[in-house]
Amino acid sequence: MLEDLTTAASSATGWPAAYPKGYAVVDVETTGLARHDRIISAAVYRLDARGEVEDHWYTLVNPERDPGPVWIHGLTNDVLEGAPLFTDIAEEFSTRLDGRVLVAHNAVFDWQMIAREYARAEREAPVRQRLCTIALSKELGLPLPNHKLETLAAHFGVVQQRAHHALDDARVLAEAFRPSLRAAATGGVRLPLHECRPLTEWSDLATPRIGQQAGAGGYRPTSWRPARKRPACPYPNPGRYEDSKPLKQGMRIAFSGDTSIERDLLEDRATEAGLHVATSISRLTSLLVTNDPDSGTSKVVKARQFGTPVVDEAAFGQLLRDVEPATEP
Repeated sequence: MLEDLTTAASSATGWPAAYPKGYAVVDVETTGLARHDRIISAAVYRLDARGEVEDHWYTLVNPERDPGPVWIHGLTNDVLEGAPLFTDIAEEFSTRLDGRVLVAHNAVFDWQMIAREYARAEREAPVRQRLCTIALSKELGLPLPNHKLETLAAHFGVVQQRAHHALDDARVLAEAFRPSLRAAATGGVRLPLHECRPLTEWSDLATPRIGQQAGAGGYRPTSWRPARKRPACPYPNPGRYEDSKPLKQGMRIAFSGDTSIERDLLEDRATEAGLHVATSISRLTSLLVTNDPDSGTSKVVKARQFGTPVVDEAAFGQLLRDVEPATEP
């Protein structure tokens, strides 16, 4: 019903000229969430300017390491052994992405995984902008109890057949994105587009092989440096985080110590939610995120001195799911 209404309205009022001319709806399954983890399957649905499907593509990818959580994605060593390497599919992947806005559910994660794979292959992904469907659903004010893909799909009556299968997840997202895009066009909503910054350096001194632990056999953790300068947060600082209340756009968030999800990914998620990522602690800091609140790092010490609230990574991830909009001036 929503799709029919938005289609009619778009025909009557025209399509926003500033909207992109094409989209690549992407889903990747991976061996995990860390910087050394690899893509093991990828799917792309290419859509035209108004969200209509042009074609789709799917491939397995041999990660050259343990496949990770098989109980989630179902891809075993036996299945992946004969799959192409990422370098073998990079050109075809590029053809699918070229000139389009990358669309994904929690797009910063998919983009970071893709960018790292291209950097390992000494190539650059032809993507300049991404759009997160979580951010779009917030812009549209959709009445969703949470921001899971299956919840967004159910809202638009899209049936999911194989969760955590890249091709079906991409199909589901494409079908849910179409009415979202049309609703945005009808309402004159500015799409939440973000710049995709390619990696400028990759040092993969050895990805851990099957059965190999970090630090064993000469393996050293990977390191990478993105070309990035975060945009200024457009929202005023509403003050400190209060326990049992949601985060609010404009809050200043600092991170300290090791995290299970790489730091840049966490910081990107915070930025996309409208939070101000701070590199140091001051009296204006709203919240410190650390998994080791008893450590003696300078940030933790200053947080104690200033009485800055502290939460761990898991709690912060939960808080990111529902960030309160900034107060209108």
